[in-house]
Amino acid sequence: MKQAMMMIVAVVLMATLPVAAQDVARQKEKKTKLEKEIALLDRQIAEIKTKSSSATTRLSMLRKNIENRKSLIEESRALIKAYGDSLMVKDSEIGILESEVDTLLANYEILVRTAYKYRNPNVWYLYVFASDNVGQAFRRIGYFRNISDKIREGAHVIRARKSDLELQKESLEALRKEEQAVQASLEAELKNLRSDEKEADRLVQQLKNDRKKIESQIAAKKKEVQKLNKEIQRKIEEAQRAKGKSGSKKEDPGAAKLSGEFENNKGKLPWPVNGALVSSFGRQFHPVFKNLELPENEGIDIAADKGTSVTSVFNGQVLDVFVMPAYGQCVLIQHGKTYFTFYCKLTSLTVKTGDKVTTGQKIGVVDEIGGTSQIHFEIWKNKVPQNPANWLKKK
Repeated sequence: MKQAMMMIVAVVLMATLPVAAQDVARQKEKKTKLEKEIALLDRQIAEIKTKSSSATTRLSMLRKNIENRKSLIEESRALIKAYGDSLMVKDSEIGILESEVDTLLANYEILVRTAYKYRNPNVWYLYVFASDNVGQAFRRIGYFRNISDKIREGAHVIRARKSDLELQKESLEALRKEEQAVQASLEAELKNLRSDEKEADRLVQQLKNDRKKIESQIAAKKKEVQKLNKEIQRKIEEAQRAKGKSGSKKEDPGAAKLSGEFENNKGKLPWPVNGALVSSFGRQFHPVFKNLELPENEGIDIAADKGTSVTSVFNGQVLDVFVMPAYGQCVLIQHGKTYFTFYCKLTSLTVKTGDKVTTGQKIGVVDEIGGTSQIHFEIWKNKVPQNPANWLKKK
């Protein structure tokens, strides 16, 4: 009965252990991503503090990082729980191995005692010759021949199980150390969160005293955004008009196919840069003055370290390369007949107007403008801006 129960427990553990290990791996991956994003935004916030007077930008990024820290704290707690589950499974697995080793040692002891009992050849012969018939004699001869083999085999199995047991104990200790490290990082993150929240409160008070200045800055920013959007629309219209004047009434099958492929990849496009999303598509409001509307965002803004590579999200052709105030160098790429992607706040461009590009091809690197290093990215369907969040892969 005891052995049957051990078998049942072992089967349950075999099913549970992979799940626990997957939970730990999944939580560690999420935690690592958040830690990288937090470190990036920490660097950005520090740069803004020294190079820019925009308290609004600092507050927005600080609040984004506060959200990230809260998520990281949740992930850390989930990871600690996953470690706890793994440790429990590992403890049980070790208990089963220890019971198995005890059973093997007990059986091995019986074999050794039997071998010792019949160590005298005369006793061996007497036992064989005392058989009731020839068949029994042969069975007894086989029994004695197998004793030494069984002893060697038993010793090998015991050594293997003990080795497994030691490996499991080492794995258990490693898991405990990882759990302790996560616990320590959790405590540090709680401290960082309190510090960020305190700094955010200070910035809120500072901004409350500067409403007129902020309204003036927003008005200027709206003009910059409007100018940029008009320029994008103008360039798209020019491209469409030029195509209409080409004299060919037939639709370019290659352009239509490329647009179709672009559309079929909705939700699967790669991100143009490896960074942190800091501003989303659509209407935006001031982080302090909730009734004060910021310029509507026709795309997204992604923070990344200065010099990080920016890549094309799909096959296409560079429609234009130009410079805009507050946006630096910009690249507009056409993807067949219908779709366009727009990248700005770049430097060290590696493409020019007319170049064909492929998915993932480098087109430049992130520049630092206004004390921040981030790119502005847009997707247009003809003259209608699209929400890039619906087109890019989910992070």
